[in-house]
Amino acid sequence: MTDLLLYGDTERSAALRHEVPIVIGDPFLFAEVGGRTILLASTLERDRMAAARPDAELIETTDLGFHELLRGGQSRDEILLELVSRAVAQLGVRDAIVDPEFPVAVADRLRADGVVLTPDHAAVAQRRRVKSPAELAGIRLAQRAAEAGMAAAAAVLREAQPDGDTLVRNGAPLTAEDVRDAIRVACAAHGAPAPADIIVASVWQGFGHEPGSGPLPAHLPIQIDLWPRDESSGCWADMTRTFVVGDVTGAVRAQDALVSEAFGTVRDAVRPGITGRELHAMTCDIFEAAGHRTQRTGPGDDPNEGFQFSLGHGIGLDLHEDPGMGQLGRSPLIAGDVIAIEPGLWDRAIGGVRYEDLLLVTDDGCEVLTHFPYDLTP
Repeated sequence: MTDLLLYGDTERSAALRHEVPIVIGDPFLFAEVGGRTILLASTLERDRMAAARPDAELIETTDLGFHELLRGGQSRDEILLELVSRAVAQLGVRDAIVDPEFPVAVADRLRADGVVLTPDHAAVAQRRRVKSPAELAGIRLAQRAAEAGMAAAAAVLREAQPDGDTLVRNGAPLTAEDVRDAIRVACAAHGAPAPADIIVASVWQGFGHEPGSGPLPAHLPIQIDLWPRDESSGCWADMTRTFVVGDVTGAVRAQDALVSEAFGTVRDAVRPGITGRELHAMTCDIFEAAGHRTQRTGPGDDPNEGFQFSLGHGIGLDLHEDPGMGQLGRSPLIAGDVIAIEPGLWDRAIGGVRYEDLLLVTDDGCEVLTHFPYDLTP
């Protein structure tokens, strides 16, 4: 069995949060050596670590000379590096795989000690492809918050009226900021705050991950993409809906029909063994047959037009994680994966329609975790 080393804190490292499912703000060492799980624990975290991972062995920093190091005049960073070095030496680790996010300073120290470290994204990511019961519960909670946020957005849009080509609410132009504020209040009230850069955008605001700002248009698609994070588990949800306030043009209805067809085709095809690349290709087949350019064909004179992005992504303790759901998604899906699928189309004149749901891959297909209508009318 190959030894594994992880180092960091569980607030920023999804790999560590999976292994030790509690919030630990200070960096620590996680090791798997010869089938044993070992944690380098300070006195502040010892009891919490023991409760979270009762199967793990604890090496206490005091047993590695922590107080002696304090008296030696070294800096905090120098002491932490020395403690990791001593722990790894005590465990007899000479060769280990690490997360590509493993800190450079720690890697430099261990390599100077003669330890061979090999970054291995696939091996580390594979450990958390199948969600634990607590992680899956956290994703479900975050998704309920996402639906509350989307409902709040729809409620704000329902209060707006077209005034020429602009939406007006309470006598003033309705802005992306107004809708975003309502979303964030609703998500936070459900225990899963949404970041400040969630997307409320149209052709006026821009393409891709542009969050959107300023007045929103009437009679054109408004895409709302939001991703709250459950505070307790640290797990994310992600969903997108598209709304039009005013007249829905034939061009928008055509987009909606194609995106809905692709969405249903992919959802019905999700099962263990299929790859994200294959699912992406199914989407491209539908869009290309209707005359749209895709990421597979490459863009035309507008780099954004058509379907110039991935079909989606895995989700869990990271917002974007394995398995890949685009042209590079060659890893077969497995039961226990949670994926976001989000086919969409973009047109330089009208903007675009996009929908996004979360799917849990099951033994014989998938369970849709998102429960919210797809109506263009909010």
